Amino acid sequence: MTADTNSLAHGASCDDLALTLSEAGTGRPVLVLHGGGGPATVAGIAAHLSSTAHTLTPVHPGWEGTPRPEWLTGVDDLAMTYLHLLHDRDLRDVLVIGSSLGGWIAAEMAVRDTAGVISGLVLIDAVGVHIADESITNLFALDARGAAEHTWHDPDRYYVDPAAIPADQRAIRQANMATMRVLAGEPYMHDAKLLRRLSRVDAPALLLWGESDRVVTPAYGAAYAAAFANAHLEIIPEAGHLPHIEQPEATFALIGAHARRTTNSRA
Repeated sequence: MTADTNSLAHGASCDDLALTLSEAGTGRPVLVLHGGGGPATVAGIAAHLSSTAHTLTPVHPGWEGTPRPEWLTGVDDLAMTYLHLLHDRDLRDVLVIGSSLGGWIAAEMAVRDTAGVISGLVLIDAVGVHIADESITNLFALDARGAAEHTWHDPDRYYVDPAAIPADQRAIRQANMATMRVLAGEPYMHDAKLLRRLSRVDAPALLLWGESDRVVTPAYGAAYAAAFANAHLEIIPEAGHLPHIEQPEATFALIGAHARRTTNSRA
């Protein structure tokens, strides 16, 4: 099933899994992968890029009330699902952008991309690897205020009292977190084998990091970038774990420059 431009399509088939997928624009294909906060956290990236590219923004199964099949129990399953999506669409020269958990998925896709359909990567404050002395903050152990303090450069601006969230939205958020526990709860937010595999990835990678991120620090990001064969790290001032929300202009400028550098680089 093909999604209409600027609309949501339910049932984009990939193996036996129906994906909820948003598509917009024309041009180079760009896969945009959200983190634990759900698709709304990367909507700005997709909207910005859709003026010059063909963006595909899936909802990870189990988020926002979408079904998660019993066999989908890890980030590697999501990585293969999205690689199959790219292959089923016969897409080439794909730029994959992932935020947080989505960055981990993007990295797992890249190490499995034997056909070379991915020509560029952007990982935004990504989790997914184990770095000695740079632990990933356990968000499951924090209350809403603690999560905001670790996530945002300006937590007072973005903190939302859970009591002020409508009951149906609270239920969705709780279900999202439950799915994240299944996919990434043990071991917590990383694949112990991923770091050493990144040296085999030759697609150019840009790692963007909020200077104030306390979920995964810039030092974690620097070690992550160093593990790739071809990557560089950019630190974004006055931003935390979601720099594309706190500092969209700076983030979009860096993504745009990387997109121009990488298109057709492996064609």
